[in-house]
Amino acid sequence: MLMRTDPFRELDRLAQQLMGPGTWSRPSVMPMDAYREGEEYVVAFDLPGVPADAIDIDVERNMLTVKAERRPVAKADDVQMELSERPLGVSSRQIVLADTLDTEHIQADYDAGVLTLRIPIAERAKPRKISIGVGSGRTEISG
Repeated sequence: MLMRTDPFRELDRLAQQLMGPGTWSRPSVMPMDAYREGEEYVVAFDLPGVPADAIDIDVERNMLTVKAERRPVAKADDVQMELSERPLGVSSRQIVLADTLDTEHIQADYDAGVLTLRIPIAERAKPRKISIGVGSGRTEISG
């Protein structure tokens, strides 16, 4: 069996223990990817173990805010926790969206612990051809 070692894993675990879980007033950061795919921007957030009803997505002007809460799983009385490394608490992320994105038509999907937002590019921001009119002559302005 191969074992991969991560020299920073213990440091991360220690930092998590010292800082404690995220709270609504001090949420932890959630990891994300953002990229352009055709005529839309895609933002994907990793939210493993978070139920869909514990995710809150808001857009105010051009500020997108995603908050999620990972709650403890209910356990029976005779269960004794031996190891707990999965973080609980609140995580949050805010993104400033460009004016060229259509925030009225954001689509959100949640599958396998990944929240995916698809934000279309606004029509006014898409490249377009400008036709050139041919005038019948010169116009002089006298003043």
